[in-house]
Amino acid sequence: MSRFFARVLAGVVLGLAACKEEALPPPPPVPVTLAAVERQAVPFELLATGTVEPLQAVSVQPQVSGPIVRVAFREGQDVEKGQVLFQIDPRPFQAALSRAEAILERDKAQEANARQEASRYSELAGQEYVTAQQYDQSRTAAAAAAATLAASQAELAEARLNLQYATIRAPIAGRTGSLRVREGNLVRANEATPLVTINQIRPILVRFAVPAANLSLIQERRAEKLVVRAEPVGGGKASEGTMSFLDNAVDTTTGTIMLKGSFPNQNGALWPGEFVNVRLRLYVDQDALTVPARAVVTGQQGSYVFVVQQDSTATTRQVKVVRQAGDLAVVSGEIEPGQQVVTDGQLRLRQGSKVQVKGAT
Repeated sequence: MSRFFARVLAGVVLGLAACKEEALPPPPPVPVTLAAVERQAVPFELLATGTVEPLQAVSVQPQVSGPIVRVAFREGQDVEKGQVLFQIDPRPFQAALSRAEAILERDKAQEANARQEASRYSELAGQEYVTAQQYDQSRTAAAAAAATLAASQAELAEARLNLQYATIRAPIAGRTGSLRVREGNLVRANEATPLVTINQIRPILVRFAVPAANLSLIQERRAEKLVVRAEPVGGGKASEGTMSFLDNAVDTTTGTIMLKGSFPNQNGALWPGEFVNVRLRLYVDQDALTVPARAVVTGQQGSYVFVVQQDSTATTRQVKVVRQAGDLAVVSGEIEPGQQVVTDGQLRLRQGSKVQVKGAT
């Protein structure tokens, strides 16, 4: 029996030795996607969420009271400055103007007569044909007639102004909102509810806030025309404008500074009250070393990328991410332009792993 076990043990030992002599098969290459390391111009931009607001907003209100006899525009219509919007019944104001003109003519005649009387009394008083009291009375009457004439002239100007106010015109160019009155409605001067609101949307403003830590950079380049891009939050074509306003104080509750950008908005892409994604471009780094942002891996020793050598092996290179610009990462470190970095498949890679290129970005 002991001989049998000895033979079995010897067979097992010989089998293990044979397994050690056989080489393990190499692991299969890891499929990866590559992208090139490049030097290119990359803008330095501040990102924010902004709100679109009109350059001007005017609530149109009547200056005189009366019934509306004509509405000369449609809701939502673009109007020009000075364009007629409403017509209040002008007949009472025309009658008041005619009455003021007649009163003015009467007062002119009375003032001229009183002035002549004072002149005659002045001559007679010099020859002592009239008393000093009579002369003073004539001068007083002439002064009173002149004052009455001035009051009549003021009343005539007011009557003309009221007649002008009966025709309500657009104070600014812009787009009209919801119409609050219709023909036949009675309106009163300076009532609280406006007849219509006009928003100036060409050009238009976008208000946004950025961290106050960037204030020094903004002030250094404020003299330049800083480019601002705004894109609707829900998606759409981006609009380009320039920074037009920097607030005079930092908001201590949020630690931000408020800015505004001005946009021509000729195509009407930006709308008052809309939320937009804003990019404020401060400068452009013309020679930035870049890799796709997804190529950067963060580990315990810092950030690194996998660089693929000519023999299809992957090796790690330490990098430092200076900043991120969209899908690109501006980096510095142990890489050079033209090298190929892995953008997909890094989780299966190790130092010296063989790779199989399945695509390029």
